[in-house]
Amino acid sequence: MVQRLSTLFVRTLRDNPADAEVPSHRLLVRAGYIRRAAPGGYTWLPLGLRVFHNVARVIREEMDAIGAQEVNFPAMLPREPYEVTGRWTDYGENLFRLQDRRKADFLLGPTHEEMFTLLVKDLYSSYKDLPVWLYQIQNKFRDEARPRGGLLRGREFSMKDSYSFDTDQEGLQVSYDAHRNAYIRIFERLGLPFAIVSAMSGAMGGSASEEFLFPCDIGEDTFVQCSACGYSANTEAVRVGVAEPVDAASTAAAQVVDTPNTPTIQTLVDFFNARIDLQRADRMWTAADTLKNVVVNLRHPDGHLEPLAIGVPGDREVDMKRLEAQVSPAEVEAFDETHFAANTALVKGYIGPGVLGATNASGIRYLLDPRIAMGSAWITGADTPGKHVMNLVNGRDFTADGTIDVAEIRDDDTCPTCRSALTIRRGIEIGHVFQLGPKYAEALGLNVLDKNGKQQTVTMGSYGIGVSRAVAAIAEAMHDESGLRWPTEVAPFDAHIVIAGKDDAAITAAAENLALELEAAGLKAVIDDRQGVSPGVKFKDAELIGVPYVVVAGRGVANGVLEVRDRFAGTANELPIAQVGPHVVEQVRGK
Repeated sequence: MVQRLSTLFVRTLRDNPADAEVPSHRLLVRAGYIRRAAPGGYTWLPLGLRVFHNVARVIREEMDAIGAQEVNFPAMLPREPYEVTGRWTDYGENLFRLQDRRKADFLLGPTHEEMFTLLVKDLYSSYKDLPVWLYQIQNKFRDEARPRGGLLRGREFSMKDSYSFDTDQEGLQVSYDAHRNAYIRIFERLGLPFAIVSAMSGAMGGSASEEFLFPCDIGEDTFVQCSACGYSANTEAVRVGVAEPVDAASTAAAQVVDTPNTPTIQTLVDFFNARIDLQRADRMWTAADTLKNVVVNLRHPDGHLEPLAIGVPGDREVDMKRLEAQVSPAEVEAFDETHFAANTALVKGYIGPGVLGATNASGIRYLLDPRIAMGSAWITGADTPGKHVMNLVNGRDFTADGTIDVAEIRDDDTCPTCRSALTIRRGIEIGHVFQLGPKYAEALGLNVLDKNGKQQTVTMGSYGIGVSRAVAAIAEAMHDESGLRWPTEVAPFDAHIVIAGKDDAAITAAAENLALELEAAGLKAVIDDRQGVSPGVKFKDAELIGVPYVVVAGRGVANGVLEVRDRFAGTANELPIAQVGPHVVEQVRGK
C-alpha cells in the first residue's frame, strides 16, 4: 500500500528542540521520527519505527546467517539470579528496582547474561548440545544519572544481545570470531564507518573485549590509533607499561624547600626555575618533573567509602573515566573539604607520598602511575603548608602500595606496541564483543557432561549492538545542513514522490502511477500529496526526512519528464516518465 504524507502520522518542525544537544537528536525530532516521552525515554513515530525495524532486520539477517537463534526474555526480571552473580548490588543506582504486590524483588533488565545462562542450564546438559548461539532484540533499562543525546544515551533503549556457549576456550574463540565478523558485515550494510578497538570488560567481566566505535566528534568514548602498526584501543584500555628502573645512586638527598605562593604546578615550576640555587644544570624544570598526588573516594556497591590516592606526573591529569573503568563496580566520588577535615594528615595543595600508603600516617591506599619509575626523583608536596620537597626518590624515600594506569592519554603518546606516536579520536560505541569465559556459568552452575561423563563448566561469550543507538549513529553520520540522508538499507522509504504542481490531474496521475510501479517492483514509496502546502515547504520536508531518492512531479509532466533528486550525490536530473521507475529501482538495488 502506497503511503501518503497527507495521512502519515508525522509533523515536521522548523526549529530545533530546546533540549537537543547533538545533530542526530535535533534532526530525528524535527523530521518526525521520535518524540520525547520522559527524560531518557522516546516514542518511536511511524517514520522512526520503519528505520528501527530496518536496522533490526539487518542485524537479524546477519545473526541468523551465522546460525544464531532468536529468543525473547521479559524486561522485568527476578532478583535472585542477579543476587547470585553480585550484580544486584554491583549495578548500584543504575539499576531500576521494583517490588510486586507480594513484596518480591524484581528489576528492569539492564542486560540478560544471567537469564541466558539459566535458560541453557534448564534445557542442555551434554557437550553434544554445544556450541549454541542465542540472541534477542530487547529493551534495556539503566537509570542514567544524566541521559543525553536523544537516542545515544537513554534510560530505556533497544539492544541486540547474543551469547555463545562452548565447552572450551578454542570453541569460544570460534564463536567470538564468528560474531565479530558478523558485526563487521552489519555495520558495513548499515553504512556506518567504524573502528574496532581493544576495550575494558567493566561490569560484564571476562577477558578479551573489543568495541566497535563510530568515529565522531560528539562521541563520549575516546580511543587511540597508531598509523604505524594498526594498534587501536579505547583510552580506558590503553596500558603504557611500567617504566624501566632508574639508577638513583647519584641523586642528592631529599631536600625540603619553602615554596610560598605556588598554588599550581606551573607556579611551582616557575619558582624552581627562578631560584638559581634550585635550577637544574642540564635543562629547565617542567611540570613533568613534579609528582601530583590526587585523592578521590571510592563508593563500593555495599555503600562503604574508601579514600584512594593516585600519584601522576604533574603534566598529566587523572582521567576519571579510565579510573572508573579500573575500579568498577565501585564509583568514583570527590574527596571534598569534609573529607580533608577528617584526614588531618593530608595538607590540601601540599600532599606528598610521605603520609600516603596503607602503613603511613593517613592510612590511605596509594597507587602510582606506571611512568613513575623506581629510582626516579621528583618535586612533590612536603605535607606541610607552603613547602615542597625535591629529589624525592621512588623506592628510596617513599614507596607506594602498587600501580594504576589512569593518567590521561594524549595525542603523540607512545604506542605500547611499536613505540610510534598515537592519535586520539572520539567515537560513539555501537557494538561490543566479550569473551566472558566461565564467570556466569560458574556462578549459576551451568555445567555439561563431557566426553568422559564428567561435569565441565561451560565458557561463554557476550555480544551486544545498540539498535536504537545505531539509528542515532546513522543519523549522526548521514546528514547535511538540510536534513537526514538515510542509506537505502535503512531508509523509511526508497522514494519520496513530491506532487509539486497545482490541482492537476496529469501531475497527480504521474505521481500515483510511479508509486504503484515502485511498489510492484518491491520498493517502498511515499507521496507528498498534501493540499495547501507550497512546493517549497514540500521540498524542505523531503530534504529533512532524508529518503534517498526524491522524485518531483511538477510542470515537467506536461513535457513527459519527472525530476529525480539523489540525496547522497546531491544531484538532480530530468528523465522521461517511463524511465524513472526502472532508474530508481536500479539505483536502490545497486547500493
